[in-house]
Formats: sequence, structure tokens, C-alpha cells
Amino acid sequence: MLSLLVPLLLVNTARAYDWHFADSPTQCQNVTVNISGDGGKPPYRILVIPYGSTTVTHEVRVIKDIPFDGNANSLSFKMDWPKSSQFVAVVSDASGFGTGGTSIAGIVQDSDDNSCYDDSQNVKPDFYYSIDPTNSLVQCQTTRIYWDKSTVQGTPQYQGVIPGGDSFAIPAGTVTDESGLGTGFDWTVNVRTGSTFLLVGGDDRGNGTAGSTLYTISGGTQNDDSCINSDSPSSTAGSPAGGAYATSTSGGGSGSGSSDDNSGGTNVGAIVGGVVGGVVGALALGLLVLFFHRRKRGNKHAGEKPVDLLVGDEGDEGPGRSELPQYYEPEPFIVPDPTVASDSGRGSFEGGRPPSQVLSDGSAPMTSASRKGPRRELRPVNIIQHDDAGPSEAPHHEEEPETVELPPAYTSVRK
Repeated sequence: MLSLLVPLLLVNTARAYDWHFADSPTQCQNVTVNISGDGGKPPYRILVIPYGSTTVTHEVRVIKDIPFDGNANSLSFKMDWPKSSQFVAVVSDASGFGTGGTSIAGIVQDSDDNSCYDDSQNVKPDFYYSIDPTNSLVQCQTTRIYWDKSTVQGTPQYQGVIPGGDSFAIPAGTVTDESGLGTGFDWTVNVRTGSTFLLVGGDDRGNGTAGSTLYTISGGTQNDDSCINSDSPSSTAGSPAGGAYATSTSGGGSGSGSSDDNSGGTNVGAIVGGVVGGVVGALALGLLVLFFHRRKRGNKHAGEKPVDLLVGDEGDEGPGRSELPQYYEPEPFIVPDPTVASDSGRGSFEGGRPPSQVLSDGSAPMTSASRKGPRRELRPVNIIQHDDAGPSEAPHHEEEPETVELPPAYTSVRK
């Protein structure tokens, strides 16, 4: 936004004279305009143009083009516009249009008197004008301004008005007739991009008899600035013309002490301060939100406890410090009972006493596995008791039995 405002605030040549409102324009009250300085060339005249909307549902404001009497430096006229109506005023002298400067957008103050205007009337211009391309004014691009010559009196003239800046007469080029575009001329828009611009039309009946149209100058796609120089119309730095007058319904407004008013009547310093303050406030708010978010996450993680899937339900007494949990207690490995029974269910051995795995009746002892289920058939086993640790001849069977060799009994030694 600042990039658009900076080029609008270029300093132009000082005005040869100044003018100001003696008091803020008020509904149905007389307002006085005074000229100061010796640089002006009378006769003077003032052009008051409606700006923005009005409290009335339809347009009742007529553009005022009022000349001063003779060489007078003061003029009084009645402000017959409804309260809260915005306006822009331009003062000129004999040397040209807008030589006294242009006010920013002022506002009509309220009063108890509303008899000066008819809120049922709908103001219409004396003739209409158009532009081509329609609805757009582009910096350094050619625009055709045209009209219906059967509706005008004398030669039409057009003015460019920049609130709070320069106002000028638009130079009328060669007037031509074109099919579909009526009678008109071409104008190169030598106004800076971003400027608020009022195009005012009139004829021999006075300035503004064709009404006015509000535009914002566009840069277009080409951003052509070939026609822009130090003399190009723009908003001006310093106090706007008109002196002290209200620019809001609360009575606050423009004065000679204000130096940063722009074309819309808004203080540039306030805009910059508002933008900077908004950015700083947004950053502070973001940092505050980030701080509380991290703090909340930290508290959440600090309050979490590890879940022990091996811990029993509440009320179960856990192991002491020196005891292992039940799930970690070692269990002894128990060797299963050997199966030493033969095909007949009895043990077979030679000499000596039977091993402990064979019962006195020759059957294998009952094990936990055999008690729990049906008794399975045991494979045949030959048990050989060695006397001298020598090999023994295995008995012949249809199925070769497994041989289990035992150490010598050494019974003969005892004898």
C-alpha cells in the first residue's frame, strides 16, 4: 500500500494563492470561502463536486460552479446538500482551472434545518458523456471521451480533479465523429497509477453540467510510465487546500496543521501507524499462542507415566525390592521319565539287578504323561548288563531292538 502512496506524495510547485472555508459546511447553512495571497488573478470561482454516497437513497446533490463577484476575495453560498454528504471543492482564477488547489473529501455537518433541499428530486446531468475503454482509466494509455453533440450547448469541456491534489483542464484534442463512439477526442491519461480521480464534464452552461465520475487510475498490464514526469498531476504533500473543515460527522477534519492528508482525506501517518501496529500486534499474538501451545504440550508429556504391561490390577501386592516379579521367576527343568519297557511291557536285561526305571514286576513306572492320557505303546529296548565292559551279542528279533549299554555291576569283586 505504501508503494502506491509514495509516488502520490510528490511535491508540486507552490500555489500562487490560497483559499479556505471560514467554517465547516453545514446542512442548509451559508458557508464562506476566503482567498488569501496576492498571486491570484480574479475573478475567482469555486467548483463543489459530490463525492461518495449520501444518506438520501437517490442523488439530490447538484454540482456547484459558483463565480466570485468581480474582484472579490470572498464568497458565501448556501450548502443545500443533506447532512453527511461528502464533497470536494476546487478553486480557480482567471489564469486557469484548479490554480488554487483542491480540497480533500469534506463532509456536510448536521443542522436542525432541512428545508433547503427536496429529498424527492433525482438530479440528472444536462447531457451525458462516455469513455472508451469503458469504466477504466489506465496510466499513459489513450482514452476517448465522447458525447452526443445534439445534447450539448456550445463546446464541451472536461476537467480532471484529484482530491487533495492537482486539478486541471483536460486538453481537448482534435474532435472527430466516429461510428458508435459519437463525437469526441482522444486523451492520454498522464495521471499516476493509484490516484483517485474525478472526471468532470460540462459545456457553455457551466462546469459540471454533465456530472462527474469517480475512477482509480490503473497501471494496466504494461505498466507504461512514458508519459509521467515531475509535472504530471498527482496528490500533493503538505496541507490540502481549503484550510480547516470537517471530514467526518464527529467534527474532526482537516486543518492547516495537517501535513499528510492524501487524496481520500485519510492521514498517511495514521495509515502507516495502523499497518505497523497491526503487524506488530499479529506477531505478538502469534508468539503468545505459540508459547502457551508449547507449555501445554510440555505439561502433557510431564504428566504421562510409562505403562507397565506386566503390572497386575490395582490391589495386587507387588514383589518387594529384592524379589523378582512372578513373570520373571526361574522354573526348574524336569527331565522326563525314560521309556524302557519292551514289546511285552516288561524290561529285558541280563544279570545284576534291574535299573531303577523298571518296576519289580517288569513294567515301566507310571509317569505324569501316562497318567494324563491313554498309555502309548513303547518301543522294544534291550538292556545289557556288562560284567567286563565288553560288548554283548544282541538278541535276534524281527525288528532290531535298540541296545542300551550299562556299566559293569562288579558283583564278583564284592564276593
